[in-house]
Amino acid sequence: QVQLVESGGGLVQPGGSLRLSCVASGITFSSYTVAWYRQIPGKKRDWVAIITLGDTTNYADSVKGRFTISRDRLASNTIYLQMNDLKPEDTGVYYCNAPRGYRTDFVPVVGELLGWGQGTQVTVSS
Repeated sequence: QVQLVESGGGLVQPGGSLRLSCVASGITFSSYTVAWYRQIPGKKRDWVAIITLGDTTNYADSVKGRFTISRDRLASNTIYLQMNDLKPEDTGVYYCNAPRGYRTDFVPVVGELLGWGQGTQVTVSS
């Protein structure tokens, strides 16, 4: 059974940094395109970063230049999201998953291949 476990969230001041981790059991991420998603209370979950099987990355405009998605080359079941220069609008619960595909502009299509984990809460506040 596949399980996704996100961690690394917390409370941080504006301008601060966090590194999120997502560990999968039952699969290896090296066989999937993987994305990070964010859900803000009252809004639908939306993608923020994607890394393809060929290691092409793309980011939502709101996080471009501040967030970096990467794979752990040693632990093939782990991906990361380095978040720098955090802003209050980055607050939310962050999840990882494998999107069913992506458009030619490397935006994930709707629908995911795996069940959702519990997510990790990120709160950016002074």
